Amino acid sequence: MKNILYIDCFSGISGDMIIGAFLDLGLKKININFLKNELKKLNLDGYRIEKANVKSGSLLVTKFSVNVQTKQKARSFKDIKNLINVSSLDEKVKNLSINIFTEIARAESKIHGSPVDDVHFHEVGAVDSMIDIVSCAILYYCLDINLVYSRKIPLGRGTAPTIHGKIPIPAPATLEILRGIPVYGGDFDFEVTTPTGAAIIKVLVNNFNDIPAMSVKKIGMGAGNTEGKDSPNVLRLLYGSAPEETGPGIYKDIYKDSIFNFLDEQELIILSTNIDDSTPEIIGYLLDRLFKNKVLDAWVETILMKKNRPAFKVCALCKPENLADTLILIFSETSTFGVRVEEVKRFALKREIKRVKLPYGEVMVKVAILKGKEIIISPEYESCVSLAKKTGKPLQDIYHDAVFFLSSK
Repeated sequence: MKNILYIDCFSGISGDMIIGAFLDLGLKKININFLKNELKKLNLDGYRIEKANVKSGSLLVTKFSVNVQTKQKARSFKDIKNLINVSSLDEKVKNLSINIFTEIARAESKIHGSPVDDVHFHEVGAVDSMIDIVSCAILYYCLDINLVYSRKIPLGRGTAPTIHGKIPIPAPATLEILRGIPVYGGDFDFEVTTPTGAAIIKVLVNNFNDIPAMSVKKIGMGAGNTEGKDSPNVLRLLYGSAPEETGPGIYKDIYKDSIFNFLDEQELIILSTNIDDSTPEIIGYLLDRLFKNKVLDAWVETILMKKNRPAFKVCALCKPENLADTLILIFSETSTFGVRVEEVKRFALKREIKRVKLPYGEVMVKVAILKGKEIIISPEYESCVSLAKKTGKPLQDIYHDAVFFLSSK
């Protein structure tokens, strides 16, 4: 039998809502004192966690809160990773916590144009987020969960105040995190899904659908901070089991510790066409234009066509939203009468772009991450070429130095 967790986020999700729901499940091994003792392993001071029974609408639910008691410093994503890594938390808890934080940091990095490691979580927000995310990881692993389902995610509408001024709801970071995940606005004039909640959903959930066939053993309800007009601000967790054959599909019917939990699953398009009446110069120019047109990859294969004519097979990989522009470009720059289009699935390593300071300048380096560990370091070509031209140093020396200096940090 597989253990299933269904996240019924009909009025959104935040860190405190899902923790409140975990604590409300009524399992002996999950209680506030157990959580307090586990959080001591994080070696973080100046906060207090509380659990209370409250009414949301007409429902009696559990409210989890984090009260920051002392002045806290702002922490970067790098600081937070270091704090988690040096703690005495279980390795699974560390990895899951960092994976959730990584989703937030990557979204903020993209929105604000800063390196991922430099993304800052300000004062109270940093402590609040750390406790929410680490608590979620601790409680999740207490349940021996094999599959996680969720309904589609409501977002809310309006504006919300921040230290940078008002921002639209849903928050830009929330939207960025939820790319590719089914969402809807909902009848809420406030933020119902936070970046922390969105990141938890993205990392934990295997499948977004209705409640699966399952035997429900426990139900937990966690309270949010804002009451809706006509419905309670509550998140429900359904915990139970299902037969082995019940699962969400070939890729995601897996234990949460498998590799799929640490990869980005992407729906992409491959375009291809055979050309036997063009020159290498024209094909080379087409590839240059394809790369400038936001394709993810482009390549040429040599083939033999009918009557043993040598030809080029031109291929391009792009996102679905770039399909039309890529088709127009191929038809405009070649003599082809048709282009084949295939929908493909790609699993990609999570990646970060880091700025590396060398004794003679800076370069950008792409880092691939698997299970919270950096496994591939790849200097960015254009960045290294620019520094090579500026300093006169050999390009291969700059590549070597970039990898060495980043690896030795």
